[in-house]
Amino acid sequence: MTYYQHESAIVDDGARIGSGSRIWHFAHVCAGARIGNGVSLGQNVFIGNRVVIGDDCKIQNNVSVYDNVTLERGVFCGPSMVFTNVYNPRALIERKEEYKDTLIREGATLGANCTIVCGVTIGRYAFVGAGAVVTREVPDYALVVGVPARQVGWVSEFGEQLALPLSGDARIRCQHTHSLYVLQGSRLQKQDGDNDGLH
Repeated sequence: MTYYQHESAIVDDGARIGSGSRIWHFAHVCAGARIGNGVSLGQNVFIGNRVVIGDDCKIQNNVSVYDNVTLERGVFCGPSMVFTNVYNPRALIERKEEYKDTLIREGATLGANCTIVCGVTIGRYAFVGAGAVVTREVPDYALVVGVPARQVGWVSEFGEQLALPLSGDARIRCQHTHSLYVLQGSRLQKQDGDNDGLH
């Protein structure tokens, strides 16, 4: 075994778990799950069968990752945040064939107690504030808060808010990493290289 599993955790036969991952107290990983390297599953985490979790993700206590959810590399899931996979669930109606795909892109943060309604994509390095309810797509690097979640700003890959308007043409450097971020319209991108004339 190339990963750590607490004695109280359950990993069903068939689950694929990468090297250096850690599965803590009372977690349950279903047989079809695919978990990358260096992943941390906190206490009381549930991972469904049709779930893919990329390398270096951190899933904090009391999070259930249900079927049809994919987390790319380096996603942070805060304590007790919620995924769904059916838009209109009923106890008396079987809807397993209606599961909607949810994709959380690389480096995104899902704050404590937030809810991600199924069928959306959360962009790269986006930041969902604690307690937010996400019902639609979230752009790369966007900061969203509230119920329903709305965009209130932009964040760097370092996780700090950037002093930029929500739309327009602007550029700014992250004060921590000095990486350059360029806003064009309502799309923010990190600029590769240093030939940008901004110092």
